[in-house]
Amino acid sequence: MAEPTKTHVILLACGSFNPITKGHIQMFERARDYLHKTGRYIVIGGIISPVHDSYGKQGLVSSRHRLTMCQLAVQSSDWIRVDPWECYQDTWQTTCSVLEHHRDLMKRVTGCILSNVNSPATPVIGQPQNGRRSIYQNSTITNEKPTAGSLCCNALFQNQNISKKILMPLLVHLHRPRNGSGAGLSVRILGKVSESLGKICCVRPHVERFTFVDENANLGTAMRYEEIELRILLLCGSDLLESFCIPGLWNEEDMEMIVGDFGIVVVPRDNVDSDRILNQSSLLRKYKDNILAVKDDTNHPMSVVSSTKSRLALQHGDGHVVEYLNQPVIDYILQNQLYIKTSG
Repeated sequence: MAEPTKTHVILLACGSFNPITKGHIQMFERARDYLHKTGRYIVIGGIISPVHDSYGKQGLVSSRHRLTMCQLAVQSSDWIRVDPWECYQDTWQTTCSVLEHHRDLMKRVTGCILSNVNSPATPVIGQPQNGRRSIYQNSTITNEKPTAGSLCCNALFQNQNISKKILMPLLVHLHRPRNGSGAGLSVRILGKVSESLGKICCVRPHVERFTFVDENANLGTAMRYEEIELRILLLCGSDLLESFCIPGLWNEEDMEMIVGDFGIVVVPRDNVDSDRILNQSSLLRKYKDNILAVKDDTNHPMSVVSSTKSRLALQHGDGHVVEYLNQPVIDYILQNQLYIKTSG
């Protein structure tokens, strides 16, 4: 019996991260563990996207500091990265804009079609559709097909916002041979990146569907093609989901796109019942199948940790701050005298 195809997922968390806490990191870990246990998903990466300085929240420190603290918090993680795109824009961006940016970026650099939840469009790893010329081609040898490895390596270095924390798992998947030992090959491919950069030209695609070639599937007789489905899901706590029920707080079209087109992974916080929240909103009920509520220990110790509690602990010299923040983050805060004075 064939193993069912699993959806590859990138978890994206937006927010102030003022400062980033252990609870934020645990939210990623809990979501990944739950999605893997369902047997339907493979989480290949996590993205932290701090909000722009013009968001206007009282007590929000500069994005320069928040980005640095986020980097310190995930420095030991091999799958969560920090993305500065939102902070680097001219003004505040909606959550929808951030989701769309990362969807389009991953589509360009991986060749995968990022499908929405309602109408999955699984990318085919094979030949470009509609008989068009390949959008990725060797600059000197035009009749050679790019491999998934060379394409990913090139994307990794030409698109600085895409981390190998995310591309490597996808690369390993695309290059795994029959015996399952694909990691070594992927490392060798990355080791040859200078050669790849000298030969491959990465151009923005103008077609809806484009492809990878699985070079390890060529056993000398026929090429085996493999389907990869990749989605970006918004990761949030149940408190953010609850905010969807507050009239006028969210733009209706934005909520429809977030829940209907992308989907959400909700991690319980402060013993808030996600199922109860779903029943309070007709929109959430409409797209309930697109909302993945993590079912784990609702009394998880990190579920009550928040940035607000962390700031208050810092302002009052409360030793419990070590339970809320990673030590490198605490050291950075003290070094730069952040949140020490009461500022909201």
